[in-house]
Amino acid sequence: MASLIVLSTAIFGAALWWFQTRAYYAPVLADAPAAEIRLTGFSGVVEPLLIEDFEGIDAESSPLRFRACFTTPISLATLTESFEPYEDAAPLVAPGWFDCFDAAEIGAALEDGSALAFLGEANTPYGIDQIVAVTGDGRGYAWPQINACGEAAFAGDPLPPGCPPAPERTETDA
Repeated sequence: MASLIVLSTAIFGAALWWFQTRAYYAPVLADAPAAEIRLTGFSGVVEPLLIEDFEGIDAESSPLRFRACFTTPISLATLTESFEPYEDAAPLVAPGWFDCFDAAEIGAALEDGSALAFLGEANTPYGIDQIVAVTGDGRGYAWPQINACGEAAFAGDPLPPGCPPAPERTETDA
């Protein structure tokens, strides 16, 4: 009986690990629409960023699973003059097998100023912003992050000032 419990626990643990780290993720091809890294300018216009060496993953199971790594020839000085910075950027952890995206390293670079974060695109989908961080040597990273409007809407709280109206919920959302 003990062996059956241990075996079933091991199988369940392995299945849980696989579903959390492998099952839903798929590579994003460099020519796919999701591979276009975009930044929001100070005027509010969203523009594609010139990138190279794109690597990305995504999953249909959640709007928070996108992660991307790339390089850009655009300098940080040019980016800061042209695009909206993003305060409180916090990179989300990627699966361990997606080697180019190390959330702790990116977060440390944002903290010490060797990387800067920019608003990729706001509310795509509602309540979730695309964040783009670029280091001084041109390495770049992108990930989604829940914004203040999304936090309030998802919790069922009143929306903070300046938020666009939340979309109506449908039966499929419930």
